[in-house]
Amino acid sequence: MSDSSVNILVGGEAGQGLATIGQLMAKALVRTGYEVLVVQDYLSRIRGGHNTFCIRTGPEPLGGPAAQVDILVALDEESVALRKGQLSERAVVVADEAIRADHGRSLRVPFKQLAPKPIFFNTVALGVLSSILCNDLSVLEELLRETFAKKGDAVVDENLKVLRAAHEWATGMKVAFACMPPAPAKPKSRIMLNGNEAIALGALAAGCNFCSFYPMTPATSIALTLINKGKALGLVAEQVEDEIAAINMALGASYAGARPLVPTSGGGFALMCEGVSLAGITETPVVVALAQRPGPATGLPTRTEQADLNMVVFAGHGEFPRAVFAPGSVEQCFHLTHHAFGTAERWQVPAFVLTDQYLADSYRAVEPFDLDELPETPGPLLSPEKPEGYRRYEITADGVSGLSPALVKVDSDEHGPEGCIIEDPATRIAMNEKRLRKNVGLTAEVIAPTLYGDAGADLLLVCWGSSLGPCLEAAEALKERGTWTGVLHFGQVWPLDEAGFGPHLDAARRVVMVEGNATGQLADLICRETGRRLENRVLRHDGMPLSAAYILASLDEIL
Repeated sequence: MSDSSVNILVGGEAGQGLATIGQLMAKALVRTGYEVLVVQDYLSRIRGGHNTFCIRTGPEPLGGPAAQVDILVALDEESVALRKGQLSERAVVVADEAIRADHGRSLRVPFKQLAPKPIFFNTVALGVLSSILCNDLSVLEELLRETFAKKGDAVVDENLKVLRAAHEWATGMKVAFACMPPAPAKPKSRIMLNGNEAIALGALAAGCNFCSFYPMTPATSIALTLINKGKALGLVAEQVEDEIAAINMALGASYAGARPLVPTSGGGFALMCEGVSLAGITETPVVVALAQRPGPATGLPTRTEQADLNMVVFAGHGEFPRAVFAPGSVEQCFHLTHHAFGTAERWQVPAFVLTDQYLADSYRAVEPFDLDELPETPGPLLSPEKPEGYRRYEITADGVSGLSPALVKVDSDEHGPEGCIIEDPATRIAMNEKRLRKNVGLTAEVIAPTLYGDAGADLLLVCWGSSLGPCLEAAEALKERGTWTGVLHFGQVWPLDEAGFGPHLDAARRVVMVEGNATGQLADLICRETGRRLENRVLRHDGMPLSAAYILASLDEIL
């Protein structure tokens, strides 16, 4: 993990264009060869309120958010006041000369002098940032050409003129800030993706061709990416009237042979529980991507948390199998979503991909995915029987029944092997046990948690989902202090197979669970399933993402 990174924070009100500054700067850094880790913090309003776009960057891998700010681009006075306590010793504050910034190392930028209109103020900020970081201006120039090409040469030329003027002005000011460490000499070709975009691409790679959704932060960009990228692949998307319609329309599409994805968040998924139960009894494959945010109810709509694990594992009335995946990186968002489609199709169950606002909105530099290396997604299990003898819910050893071009009878009530409603106890028991037998196969195919470091460490940090990066960075810091530390990350959180993680827990001298919720939901789930009590816990539930600094401070208190 990097100890030579620079943390850039652009702060301002919603509507001031801070995301434009951040995204273009992050893309320029990626193209230059640097790593980036973007954290977006925004309020649930269209205009106003304090929002930030934070870019941590450097030549080495980055685990999680940084605690201190090295360069603050303040688009309003509130940004200076709120972030003053986070400024590092080398920090520089970049602000308009009209903004009060009583920081000793401030760069007062004459935005009105450098830009002919306020619409170009973002370009001024980019030019100043590029100068402070000593970044190659030509990369930003090319990005501006790409970004504004559709608006015509005049707009492109005006932006380039402003960019160069701002860069020249800032260079002449000779700001006392150490330039970025050198980038890799021959950087690989990479793309900048956030977690939601990677989920959408993983779904498309798995053959997803239908998306039904009701917009809900922070999951909406999954659907928007599917619409944007899936059009050429024949994907059909439907924005429906509510989440109940979203899940049921997806089940109808799956019944007709499509491979659907339903993106939502906690409040939306709460409305889908009956539909999930319908998927269970009709044995209809469907994938739901749930981007978590703090609850209960509307909670903090634009912040992050890992508090929906219990809801997803136990959603729906009755008892039926399911699989739940929790990617810890942008790359895992792609691969685990692709895997979720195969699991849903192979076992004819609902499968879930659990992300959260932090990972959903966090941009990273990733190498292009090699589609040729992906395993082939299982297709429908076809019944070898003749149509006249076909039974959709044939009782089988593994619980999975075949499909057929014959007439299919399906019912949301309990039914017999033919699909017709029944009410006798014996058939009910047989059908329920048939469905539950899928758990054996699902458990046999569980993706075991990944151990980072050696077995038998003095301290083992156990985590799931997006807490991976911060835990890895905290482990590196602990090793430098002399504590032999490992990280055990669950990328699949249901079903749980103790054989895949029990030996690692036994080998460690001390075990600490790290989760972004108030109660330690995975720790309790492990205890419920295995009897193992994991009482040492680092928990965060204030709506902010876990960081190495937060984990280290919490460990000092509990160990």
